[in-house]
Amino acid sequence: MKNVQKLVDEIYKIYDKAKPKVEERWNEFEQLGKIGDEESLFSELSFCVLTANWSAKGGIKAQKEIGNGFITFSLEELEIALRKVGHRFPKTRAKYIYQNRWIIGNLKKIISLNNREAREFLVKNIKGIGWKESSHFLRNVGKCDIAILDKHILKILRDYKLIEEIPKFWNKKRYLTIENIFKIVSKEFDICPGKFDLYVWYYLKGVVEK
Repeated sequence: MKNVQKLVDEIYKIYDKAKPKVEERWNEFEQLGKIGDEESLFSELSFCVLTANWSAKGGIKAQKEIGNGFITFSLEELEIALRKVGHRFPKTRAKYIYQNRWIIGNLKKIISLNNREAREFLVKNIKGIGWKESSHFLRNVGKCDIAILDKHILKILRDYKLIEEIPKFWNKKRYLTIENIFKIVSKEFDICPGKFDLYVWYYLKGVVEK
């Protein structure tokens, strides 16, 4: 596809500059997946709950400031903490994180599943986690064959006419269809989609977040 090559050529412009930062971040993801304890994994899951309709930068700030409070705070304390870091939906997200604590002790088992099983389990059973958020979490523990279809990624796919429009909501079929398009682009770039996402983010924002 002509437009696929155009996008790949554009992202290649920042490859050399971005690569050290991407590899450093990717190593962090792999280490979390391999040796992270249940509390660290739950913190990352909570980060993904928080970033939906907010920002990775805000989620990182919340992780640093709340720390183990994702696990130990009362519901009220968690809501107050999210208000302090400026979250758009502190009441709702505090409730989601509080209700998700039952998963602590099972996260290592879940991330050991194949990508399909792990994503579907998270979408069905974890509050505040949809297809994009489950993909985000699994990528952040080193699962590479997954795309995080953030609005910025969708916009660049649309701008290069690889999709017609940005979906207003997700279901499994719609997510996997567009994910496959992103995988075609990442394959042309000769890298897995989870890592390619970091290059696209660097191209768009000049930083490698998570």
